[in-house]
Amino acid sequence: MAKKDTADDQQTMTILSHLEELRKVIIVSVIAIVVTSIISFVFIEQIMTVLTKPLAEQGINLVVTALTEGIFTKFKIALVAGTILASPIILWQIWQFIVPALYPHERRYLSRLIPISVILFVAGVVFAYTTVFPVAVYILIQLGSEFEPMFTIGKYLSFTLTFLIPFGLIFEFPLVIYFLTSIGVVTPEWLVRNRRYAIVITVILAAVLTPGPDPISQLIMALPMAVLYEAGILVSKVVANKKRKREERAGEEY
Repeated sequence: MAKKDTADDQQTMTILSHLEELRKVIIVSVIAIVVTSIISFVFIEQIMTVLTKPLAEQGINLVVTALTEGIFTKFKIALVAGTILASPIILWQIWQFIVPALYPHERRYLSRLIPISVILFVAGVVFAYTTVFPVAVYILIQLGSEFEPMFTIGKYLSFTLTFLIPFGLIFEFPLVIYFLTSIGVVTPEWLVRNRRYAIVITVILAAVLTPGPDPISQLIMALPMAVLYEAGILVSKVVANKKRKREERAGEEY
């Protein structure tokens, strides 16, 4: 009976130690977000200038329709920017928390995939902001040029985030294909064979992800997604060829 009690005590201690580690992860992550959000708020005017550049180039100024909308929107922007700046610290804390439970090959695998996924997400957002987003804003404003534009800062921020973040997510597609091909779920032949269905799904996703119901912004988002699908096919072919060569070498050695 004493042995059973000892085993239960050890299990309880293990659970408590995990909860304590999780608590540290949450505390450090929250502190990092608070600090970086304060730093972002100090530079909020510069951040606002960058975000509103597509409108400023067309001579359009944002307005507020509520007394607190302006300051609350600035707080929201600072929080988003602070979370982005703190993301390396947050990811490192999460990594330190889960790494003891991983096998060595899983650690090596994730240590490569996580940095690449972050880079791809940032690349997608930057690509959208520098190329697609200004074009979408210009076209949408010109399509309603008979009306006097009057955009609130809150709605413009929501539109910007819902437009840019999906681009960061869809830029992860080649990495997803790399992973699925590596574990044998998909093959290059399967991707090529289902290209027509992928185009239909791409159009549907673009309609769901774009913030507005207009077909212009949906088309602007669908085109990069189609290109990324083709890039995913190339990635899948490279991974499949490497797997085939490894299997051939293993067969020769056997």
